[in-house]
Amino acid sequence: MKFGVIVFPGSNCDRDVAWVTQGLLGQPTRMIWHEDTDLSDIDVVVIPGGFSYGDYLRCGAIARFSPVMRSTIEHANQGKLVLGICNGFQVLTEAGLLPGALVRNRDLHFICESVPLTVINNNIPWTAEYQTGEVITLPIAHGEGCYYADENTLVELEENHQVLFRYGSNKTPKLEENPNGSLHNIAGICNRQGNVLGMMPHPERASDPMLGNTDGIKLFKTLLR
Repeated sequence: MKFGVIVFPGSNCDRDVAWVTQGLLGQPTRMIWHEDTDLSDIDVVVIPGGFSYGDYLRCGAIARFSPVMRSTIEHANQGKLVLGICNGFQVLTEAGLLPGALVRNRDLHFICESVPLTVINNNIPWTAEYQTGEVITLPIAHGEGCYYADENTLVELEENHQVLFRYGSNKTPKLEENPNGSLHNIAGICNRQGNVLGMMPHPERASDPMLGNTDGIKLFKTLLR
């Protein structure tokens, strides 16, 4: 399983992801500069967290037009795997690979803390190592992590089981466990086919045992089956 980690000007979690895929799991990993277009050797494209192109205009709005994203869209349309984490999730929505948008947090503050998440669907490649209903803890670090979509889109996401992670410690959304105001407490979703995943929490920051939390490494281990 070969991973490709996209590097934009402003990415700051690219090496964190590479440490997990290559350092902890021993999988070949290539850092992909934003101007590169050849993804033919890559199985899994990862768009990491950070501030791509300084997050000018909107988060992910400029990165969406980079050369590597045209190739990433082709990669996804071929049914291959794409993971967007935090800023990567924002880029995926801007690129149209995932529905909805990420907007300013409810209280307009940057949030950096560990939060409980409930695994909603483990019936796709990304989450098969988890149990449906399992509560895990992952870090978040974002100022624009509030997931928003119109009502029809939210209904489709729920009916098609595209919500994979929800903020909170059970399947019932609780306002007090929603750190950023995301509708339906959504923390992570996939596309209809299940090969594209976007999530605001950082699984790569909860993978190394030295950090005291390994809830995130299952997301990457699942792909090695």
